[in-house]
Amino acid sequence: MSTITSNLTKWQKKKLCSLLSHFRLSLLFKASVHGYHVNTFHQKCYTQGPTVIVAYNKSGYVFGAFTSKNYGQTGQNVVDDKAFLFSFNDKEVNEAPLRVFSGNPQYSFTDNGPNFDSLRFLYNNTATVYSNPGTYTFDPQKMHGNDLQLTECEVYRVEDCGGLLEKPWRNVQWTSERRKELLSIISGWKPFVSSVKQARILLVGPVGAGKSSLFNSINSVFKGYVSSQANTGTAGTSLTTQFRTYHIRPGSGVSHVPFSLCDSMGLEEGLNSGLAVDDFASILKGHIQDKYQFNPSMPIQPDSPHFHKSPGLKDKIHCVVYVIDASKVTLLSDKMNDKFAVFRKKTNQLGIPQLVLLTKVDEACPLVAEDLKNVYQSHYINKMVQEVSAQLGVSMSAVIPVKNYCQELEIDPQTDILLLSAVVQILRAAEGFFDDFYNPEERSE
Repeated sequence: MSTITSNLTKWQKKKLCSLLSHFRLSLLFKASVHGYHVNTFHQKCYTQGPTVIVAYNKSGYVFGAFTSKNYGQTGQNVVDDKAFLFSFNDKEVNEAPLRVFSGNPQYSFTDNGPNFDSLRFLYNNTATVYSNPGTYTFDPQKMHGNDLQLTECEVYRVEDCGGLLEKPWRNVQWTSERRKELLSIISGWKPFVSSVKQARILLVGPVGAGKSSLFNSINSVFKGYVSSQANTGTAGTSLTTQFRTYHIRPGSGVSHVPFSLCDSMGLEEGLNSGLAVDDFASILKGHIQDKYQFNPSMPIQPDSPHFHKSPGLKDKIHCVVYVIDASKVTLLSDKMNDKFAVFRKKTNQLGIPQLVLLTKVDEACPLVAEDLKNVYQSHYINKMVQEVSAQLGVSMSAVIPVKNYCQELEIDPQTDILLLSAVVQILRAAEGFFDDFYNPEERSE
């Protein structure tokens, strides 16, 4: 799946969400990708419910408009007493955003494009804004710094998070004692098969879902500080181009780490792009060795120096973990779901257990961003878990929310507990794989 990313920084998103209460934003339209054209705007934003337009200019202003109504291309004036214009800028980080309501809600916006009368975005199908205070009364200098040339224009669907459930749908102990207990469980885990010393876990997911970041985050838990070993970042295609096997060095009082994490190329929709199904199958069977350079148009061949012709049980994958961005579950295309189905079928044929990790739960739900302990009480995260379960055909118990370390400089006990809980579930799943090879006379010591 080609990844389209938001231009909103963390503090800008926080500012915007402060105007929208406990809502989350789902990116629908990005002019630099889809074009500065009203027709394309309508194709992407038609009947999407409440939306917010976010415009950016070189003067550092982030400004736009919210409507609680649908865009329907009726060409009519729309009544919306909840509609408003807003603005904030890089020089006023600590100040409250400007918010301006319509002086006449009968004319909140005209349904012929992103047209809020006083501000008209994508004006004449260009990267400009028409500004003429009238229905909405504002000072142009404060609204956009009198800079009407846009560097970007985005539209987000504004979704109600649904608040918090009365009771958590999973019980988690958020204590330092539980963190130590989880580390002890992991350190003491051993495969039942003597020939295998570590469970090999394969991370698979769309570009930008956070696979490499997940390894860095789990590694950070054991190191006791935030570290970055795997390459991470934002790109339209996969940053991971090699097959990598990462071993985690024991730390934080842990004497043994009984698993390794294997990172693969990201999944993409296009033909001859992203991780190929044949390469995926070769990884599962243990044929592909560390640092193999993926070529989406040409799967690995048996004569490749990185092809392991006679892999043992220790070289195979013992659990597949699909990594999905919780904030983009609803944006997974039919093509991407079809690709997941092919990968899951191949994994099932080999009898390998499968789990799903939902990353970026704090970005998906503002209530979780406020307090990570809300993750299992969040109505929205619960909804996303159910949706992933249905789309991928896995049980809800196989879908586990986590938060990666992305901008933090220090580790956080609550983040650690979510990550360690996920690792425990992964090892328990891998144990099911080894059960098929269990021989009491050869049990590992």
